[in-house]
Amino acid sequence: MATEPSPQRVYRAACPNCGAPVEFRSAATPFAVCSFCHSTVVRAGDELRKIGESAEVFDDHSPLQLGAAGKYQGANFTLIGRLQYRYAEGTWNEWHALFETGPELQKSGWLSEDNGRFVVAFDAPLLTPVPVPERLQVGAPLTVNGESWSVASVVAAKLIAAQGELAKRPNLEHGFVVADVRSSRGDVGTIDYTDPAHPAWSVGHSVSLSDLAMTGLAEAAEKTLSGRSLQCPNCGAALEVKLQTTQSIVCHQCKSVIDVSQGVGGDLAHYQQTNGAEPQIPLGTIGTMAFGGKQALPWQVVGYAEYCEVPTSADDEQSVWREYLVYHRIEGFAFIVDAQDGWSWTVPLTGAPQAFGESVKYQDVLYRKLYDYTGQVTYVLGEFYWQLTKDQRTSNTDYQGTGASSARRLNCERTAGEGTQEIVWSGGETLSADAVLAAFRLPPEQRAALQRDALPTAFHASTPLAKIIFWAVIILLVLLLVRCSQGSGPGDCSQVRNTFGSASQEYQSCLNSRRSGSGYGTGGGAFGGFSSGGGHK
Repeated sequence: MATEPSPQRVYRAACPNCGAPVEFRSAATPFAVCSFCHSTVVRAGDELRKIGESAEVFDDHSPLQLGAAGKYQGANFTLIGRLQYRYAEGTWNEWHALFETGPELQKSGWLSEDNGRFVVAFDAPLLTPVPVPERLQVGAPLTVNGESWSVASVVAAKLIAAQGELAKRPNLEHGFVVADVRSSRGDVGTIDYTDPAHPAWSVGHSVSLSDLAMTGLAEAAEKTLSGRSLQCPNCGAALEVKLQTTQSIVCHQCKSVIDVSQGVGGDLAHYQQTNGAEPQIPLGTIGTMAFGGKQALPWQVVGYAEYCEVPTSADDEQSVWREYLVYHRIEGFAFIVDAQDGWSWTVPLTGAPQAFGESVKYQDVLYRKLYDYTGQVTYVLGEFYWQLTKDQRTSNTDYQGTGASSARRLNCERTAGEGTQEIVWSGGETLSADAVLAAFRLPPEQRAALQRDALPTAFHASTPLAKIIFWAVIILLVLLLVRCSQGSGPGDCSQVRNTFGSASQEYQSCLNSRRSGSGYGTGGGAFGGFSSGGGHK
């Protein structure tokens, strides 16, 4: 079990502003934030001096908290400080960790949030110059300290709150730019431009909380959800934000999408959704699944999104797919993807694959490029750890593993927004419909509706209910394509004719839609969004 630093190294003094005790566990960390009045204090000999104030940290219901302990690469550590940052699409936390590296030896490190997962990182000297932020381009190669990296994100951010013991004075006055870079080795590097003339550099690696054998985590019962309860700004329904990293939540009553990335007080930005479908795996359902050879764990469906492929011309065929955001309190987030060519799971990757022409190589597996496409959000339900905006679009490239790894998939997703550029790699494997059915304990009669490679002529469901569900799903996919193609120009009705027949009402509706110029497209191509959700940290 992890142990805390020795008591004899703890230094306590009264806060110069309110008189409450302020504690220092390390001789190397001269700054702290008073837990009572939020004054930022600096230690000068045996005295404390107030140098500013910090806002109260936004209670995001993270399982992490000050005093939680763990073990990384044989070294015990304790979380002693916290920095909370905001950028255009939400917030993220970086936890100051004090490592016991030997008798009477301590070292500062960081446990940071990264796309719904975590990274352990350590500050390091920057031995070579790095470009100014304006010259960084996501996806471009970059050499830092003689090693090769790929630029993953460039984000304008601001420190909004601090807590506990800190190695540096928190910069609460001015915004800054931070760039994340990733390597084929699975490492994450961060260039911090808080002082543009002297950028700071840190290097880390992706971890899960289970890898760290964490103790002292906040229990779910200890966090009252009333701190993040709110009323829907559209219909007034009572809502509860349940996840620690939620940036957007959908009203269960009127289906409005509400932005909670800036907190829950005051007027909340939102937009209404006019139509959509209920997910085949209902929100709140728990399924036991093993991702990437790891232990099978219970994952709960917390979000649901419908996407379409945006056509580049009137002759393009379109694809639609659906994604289920699933959550495990210790492991973080993953996705179950329901695409026209089958089911799959996917998780965000820490590293960046190596390019080999149009193919890429990751963890000794060569992936061939399948296709490029632009995805667009058409409907969402539940909670999401990134900020959703109406008709949000991402540029994607899908890859398929070769040889014995043909079931593996990679996706490269590019996003750009206000003060943000980001490229995120995700990876996973295909799933059978039967595996999804069994994992989430769905009723057997739903099996036919989950099949994505079955044509109507090959349908062999034995019960009337199964046939009803099957055709309901087919009609749903057509309706999704209608919604996606509106405003994108006329589409091709051949796929509707092939599915329903030339005399069908669906085919005639498609033809009428094309004649009226409203647009109606179908087709295939995209494997599935593999959406990582974005978000710098």
